[in-house]
Amino acid sequence: MHPHPPGPGPGPDENIELANVHHPAPVLYAEQALLGALLLEPARLADLDHLASEHFGDHAHSALYVAMRTAAVPAADEHRKTPVWLRRVLDAARPQAPGLTASYLHTLVQRCPWPGHAAAYARMIEADHARRTVREHADRLAQAATDASLPDPAATVLAQCDALADALEALSGRFAPHPGSLPRIPQPPPTRRTAGEEALEEERALLACATARPSRLREMRWLQPEDFALPLHGQLFTCLTALVHRREPVDAVTVLWEAQHQHLLHAGFTPADLIDLLATPLGTPEHWGEKVLRRALLAQAHTTALRIRAFTDDAANTPHQLATGSRRALADLTALRSRWQRATHAPATPRSPAVPRAGPRLRATAASPATRVSR
Repeated sequence: MHPHPPGPGPGPDENIELANVHHPAPVLYAEQALLGALLLEPARLADLDHLASEHFGDHAHSALYVAMRTAAVPAADEHRKTPVWLRRVLDAARPQAPGLTASYLHTLVQRCPWPGHAAAYARMIEADHARRTVREHADRLAQAATDASLPDPAATVLAQCDALADALEALSGRFAPHPGSLPRIPQPPPTRRTAGEEALEEERALLACATARPSRLREMRWLQPEDFALPLHGQLFTCLTALVHRREPVDAVTVLWEAQHQHLLHAGFTPADLIDLLATPLGTPEHWGEKVLRRALLAQAHTTALRIRAFTDDAANTPHQLATGSRRALADLTALRSRWQRATHAPATPRSPAVPRAGPRLRATAASPATRVSR
């Protein structure tokens, strides 16, 4: 059970670090005010059918609300004359919250400014529960996007994305819109993608295979330069698609010439480096392209989860603002998801298995069609 709202603050001569003092959240006052109203006027329970016990953030308060829903409500005359209602509620709630005392129930009564405002207190509790619910969905999405132990991380991420979208849809239906619907908190800066050696090898393999089989790129419009973890690889992919679009010959030398025109060559990436990168194509462009796109999908899901977390961390955002901002955050992920579905549901094409290259650089092997991920 949360501590009671604090009394008057310390005097000016008291050596206390006020910045470190824990202050109860505003929703705790709303929970106390609502429970106090129901202890004073239990008949108001009939107007709160939409409020559930899980909407309360405090366990003891949730137990009290369940007890109020299950205990027999006394007649009005009996309620005015005896504290039978308080005893019944306390006895029913104690098995779930042993720390509850009769004194705390009297505290709840004192915390209620006006019993007639019970419906308003209930809406506050629902709104805070909605914020916590969206935060939990965002946490699960972030976990799915970064959990390397999952057998099918893309499918798990898409399932979490659907669950989050459903939660936002329900949230929009329960809370009316209002002016100023965008969240007040600015969006966090985009997170910088970090690329491991495995991801870089897969991108190099894609570039080499696409150079050897450029006609395949016409069917791979689901892959975009921004999907690459290393920006240079995305720029080289742009060089390849530009040559294909102009129907010009494609090989390592023509790609090198195009890369020179795009200012991609420098001391750290020489013509010899580019020729070497494209020298050994293994597998098919589609196989490596799906791997690149899968990594981009997971990275975008993680970024989306962090943005939604930022919205939920700002208690100033109303439920409608939270829903609006979160839906906008999901837009980029939805667009990438559409491309992922086009890639994995495309008509099957013959795929030659990837032959392991001598040496430690390329370790991945091509997946069989049966193992391709679909939503």
